[in-house]
Amino acid sequence: MSTRPSRRKPPSTAQQESSLRRWLKERRITEVECLVPDITGNARGKIIPADKFSHDYGTRLPEGIFATTVTGDYPDDYYELTSPSDSDMLLRPDPDTVRMVPWATDPTAQVIHDCQTKDGQPHELAPRNVLRRVLAAYDELGLQPVVAPELEFFLVQKNTDPDFPLLPPAGRNGRPETARQSYSIDAVNEFDPILDLMYDYCEAMELDVDTLIHESGAAQLEVNFTHSDALSRADQVFLFKRTMREAALRHGVYATFLAKPMENEPGSAMHIHQSLVDVKRGQNVFAGRKAGEHSPTFMHYLGGLQKYVPMAMAFFAPNVNSYRRLALGQVAPINVHWGYDNRTCGLRVPLDTPENTRVESRFAGSDANPYLAMAGTLACGLLGIRERLQPMPAMDHSAQDAGFALPRSLNQALDGLEGCAELQALLGPRFVRAYISVKRKEYETFFRVISSWEREFLLLNV
Repeated sequence: MSTRPSRRKPPSTAQQESSLRRWLKERRITEVECLVPDITGNARGKIIPADKFSHDYGTRLPEGIFATTVTGDYPDDYYELTSPSDSDMLLRPDPDTVRMVPWATDPTAQVIHDCQTKDGQPHELAPRNVLRRVLAAYDELGLQPVVAPELEFFLVQKNTDPDFPLLPPAGRNGRPETARQSYSIDAVNEFDPILDLMYDYCEAMELDVDTLIHESGAAQLEVNFTHSDALSRADQVFLFKRTMREAALRHGVYATFLAKPMENEPGSAMHIHQSLVDVKRGQNVFAGRKAGEHSPTFMHYLGGLQKYVPMAMAFFAPNVNSYRRLALGQVAPINVHWGYDNRTCGLRVPLDTPENTRVESRFAGSDANPYLAMAGTLACGLLGIRERLQPMPAMDHSAQDAGFALPRSLNQALDGLEGCAELQALLGPRFVRAYISVKRKEYETFFRVISSWEREFLLLNV
């Protein structure tokens, strides 16, 4: 899984502005969606008339959007995480991310924006900048990560009352799925109207969706993205989630990326295939000198993943629901073992040609923020290279037999991240502090809710 990085001189800011304005004019765009991925990976921002966007080339948003929970609450130390004045950030569009909004009635564009401070520096709390920070550390070593995400999700019936469990939707035959349908072509075809629209949207938006399969759950699907640089792949996952939800809604169903949406169905993951390329030579540095061998860099990278993934789990499993997926007896990993083509391991090394040598990290759920999941896994690998770590021996049997070696809850994961100075330094101490505060507030909010299980089994029995 290798790709040769471009060595061309990047265009100037003025050239980028001119190119973007020309793109909008040629397509007679009337509105521009200015998008910023927030802590959860959802889109925040503003919708601006195209003529105003072209004139201002940017806008502003309060930095507090990165210190807000998924429920809209604020952590107790909110004013310590943001500036005392709760000031605005400057937004600057990334011209490489401009795309049409194919479901809009009028010609509408969407552009992912980068967040900057008033003096033009990358804002430390923005997830996109966190990933860029890790990539800059690789660039100092002359290395470029190459990744390929695989994203699983469920189609479910519309659920307007959250007290009711989710149910699979009916397909073309009028019946919801019940049996396991892994890799079934006919099962995928049951949702052709939705998926055809999804492909039309992806083509209009130039999303690099490679393959589509039916996963083991009822109406559970997986899309694979072609491999490329980490930032563009995170952008594509971010945009795809919006696209898939919209395509499903047009047909009266939900697309959900919740890690464990249904009690008796498997969870949904975002597997991340990853390798490193030498920028000057354009070669995969994970490959060994002979077929079947791996380089010392590869082994150090694996060692870093094994050591630091447990402390980075809050980025791979960022919600209280995420840990329902990481359970004994599920396909999802419960420890950090690695193996060749071994799907019971959290770290799977596919059997492939030397130039495609890579490791597949299977920890992240589909609910993970793609920018932070990629920043987290690349940070773990980089620390392994820096510390010249060695991995444990490869496992050739079920890694589930080795038991749990990962946090069992969001609270435990946050404790691990809070105690890891190495990850904090690499990802940014201010960002990590804000992330932990936001996620602890979410956990506290969840913990106040009394579940139906407690009412059923404890109400009259304790």
